[in-house]
Amino acid sequence: MQPLIEKLRAGRDLTRSEVGIAVSLLLSPETDDRDKAEFLIALHRKGESPEEIAVFVEQLIDRAVDPGIDTSKLEGPMVDVCGTGGDGLDLFNVSTTIMFILAAAGIVVVKHGNRSVTSRCGSADVLEALGVRIDLGPEQLRECVKRNGFGFVFARQYHPAFRTLASMRERLAEAKQRTIFNLLGPLLNPARPPRQLIGVFAPRLTTIFADVLRQLNREHAWVVHGLTESGAGMDDISTTGVTTLAELADGKVTSGVIDPRWLGITPAAVAELQGEDAPRNAEILVGILDGTIRGPMRDIAAVNAGGGFVVAGVAENIRAGIDLAVEQIDSGAALEKLKALQAFQPNSAA
Repeated sequence: MQPLIEKLRAGRDLTRSEVGIAVSLLLSPETDDRDKAEFLIALHRKGESPEEIAVFVEQLIDRAVDPGIDTSKLEGPMVDVCGTGGDGLDLFNVSTTIMFILAAAGIVVVKHGNRSVTSRCGSADVLEALGVRIDLGPEQLRECVKRNGFGFVFARQYHPAFRTLASMRERLAEAKQRTIFNLLGPLLNPARPPRQLIGVFAPRLTTIFADVLRQLNREHAWVVHGLTESGAGMDDISTTGVTTLAELADGKVTSGVIDPRWLGITPAAVAELQGEDAPRNAEILVGILDGTIRGPMRDIAAVNAGGGFVVAGVAENIRAGIDLAVEQIDSGAALEKLKALQAFQPNSAA
């Protein structure tokens, strides 16, 4: 590990084979936690290159449990919607809310998520508060996707190799030390979705992530970073300020911005979008889907679902996607998808 650390400290990128060696050492219980931490800190301080991130992802997905979902047999495009977290804003669970809106229109959302790390409520936490089974094994997940058209991949269950890193990562998190693992969550879906909407905590990451997704051979992706009214960043398409967007399409990455004023959306204040703990965030999610919550929270859900519809290829642009999202909410179709997931009980044992 030490030669790799020294190379990083010298400001040099690792080769593909060196990243492979590093991942093996990081996941080995024989490697000292101090060496693991030194390596991760040195990599972060150098700045993770798109190729380094892509190889990390390939190596870690190869070690994950494969849910075995055959995209050729699905009735619609497979999409994941997920954010890195780390923006410190404690918004309600936007990406988890929009999975039901997208699924209502026939998008096969296979959402990868976990318990909270950097916020008060992660996607697994809010789904659990809603009474949704989050611990589905591969056969059960395939059954859920076949029966309901979408499902949730609980990261903790599908990445057992991460257990050797748990205590060391907790110590780094307590020290407020970011590492590559703060970036990887949205990229590690073991179902390998060909289309993704990803929110990131820093604007520079939009083009980096889009390039990583290009290297991973994704078909279509949006990587977004929004601004609040005070200039703070969020890992969603923003309705409080402009959003930086990097789009991957046809193997090429392009950049742009989204302004909520162009979309007919009244700019909101971030305080109007904040959630609380899992039970409260579950109430917010249900309120948006059943129509009792309107205004800023519904707006940001519709805007982000609109982006998801563009990525899925069913909306030509985000304005058309917003209209489609509102239709799924107003018709009750999105709420029915939530009820279906709440009621799902697998026939298979594992």
